[in-house]
Amino acid sequence: MKFFYNSLKITVIASLVLALLANCSTDSDELSGNQEIQSCLDDSGLSEFELSDEAKDSVRGESIDLVVYDSFLAPEGAFERFKDETGITVNILTTADTGTMVSQAVLTSGDPVGDVMFGIDNTFLCRALNNDVFLPYIPSTWDELSNPLKLDPVGRVTPVDYGDICLNYWKDSFEVPPTTISDLTNSKFSKEFVTQNPETSAPGMGFLLSSIAVFGDDWENFWTELRANDLAIRSGWSEAYYEDFYSKERNIVTSYATSPVAEYIFADPAVESPPTAIIADSCFRSVEFTGILRGTDSPAASALLVDFLTSVDFQELIPETNFVLPANENAELPEAFNLFLEEIPDAVTISPDLIETNRNIWTERWTELVLR
Repeated sequence: MKFFYNSLKITVIASLVLALLANCSTDSDELSGNQEIQSCLDDSGLSEFELSDEAKDSVRGESIDLVVYDSFLAPEGAFERFKDETGITVNILTTADTGTMVSQAVLTSGDPVGDVMFGIDNTFLCRALNNDVFLPYIPSTWDELSNPLKLDPVGRVTPVDYGDICLNYWKDSFEVPPTTISDLTNSKFSKEFVTQNPETSAPGMGFLLSSIAVFGDDWENFWTELRANDLAIRSGWSEAYYEDFYSKERNIVTSYATSPVAEYIFADPAVESPPTAIIADSCFRSVEFTGILRGTDSPAASALLVDFLTSVDFQELIPETNFVLPANENAELPEAFNLFLEEIPDAVTISPDLIETNRNIWTERWTELVLR
């Protein structure tokens, strides 16, 4: 697909995205154990694409478009290496946030604006799978990837990376720091916490989901108490982290488990250890996937790109560019990650089906409790 055609097509559909988001609400009845509900992870019946040796040899000179969200950073030289190896040129097609990217893909399912998507996560996974956005393909790296991350067994999407959305705090701001998510409602942490709106921010959504998993039916009371404790809400991660948290106007923020490692790497002057830490029981496991967009004119070239994105060579580049962790178990982490990344063995997970069914219910209720 030609880049100029895709750019025009994105412009045409952009006005439709908000309408789709507004109409993606689910039934207000909550899931019950007695309901028979088909999972989005069930086999859709779409035919799997198989990459033949003949097809590999025929794609040299092709150009394909990789659709990514706006904060994706391409590792320096990675796609140039892919071109040297395969003869395939990769154009990066940047959209907006993950929700908008997925909504565009749903609107154009079967006639996509690009060829491969990078960055759809487990909170939006069912929205795409229920609309047959992806072409099933099992990459050559499949057996190297962490089994718990392979949520779709038929390969419509393939895990690329994972990370944990966690509460972070400045170590030197507290004589007795918060140690659990419940501490945020304690009056001694009044005016200390800033988080993001779950309707506009992936970390904000992750923290809302974490609170629902941790507190169960009592999650609404938790947020009511947070509001009474004078929490601050921002639209996105950058505002919360770089404006409120970095200035130390607020000393607790929703960020990532890798953020302390980033603080160590980029500290100026250098530091001996990260100046920030995480609250482990607040962490929500986020998994990002890649997949071939159904309807692409270049399925073989796209399949080779999925192979590359999940290869050890690429996987070892993403920790220090996007501060996520590789899905390929053979990839080695940089030294700073081995030294300072805190393991989160019990990070919160919620099934993609449950998220898709209840997302609008939860966010609407959150808005009533926190913003109104």
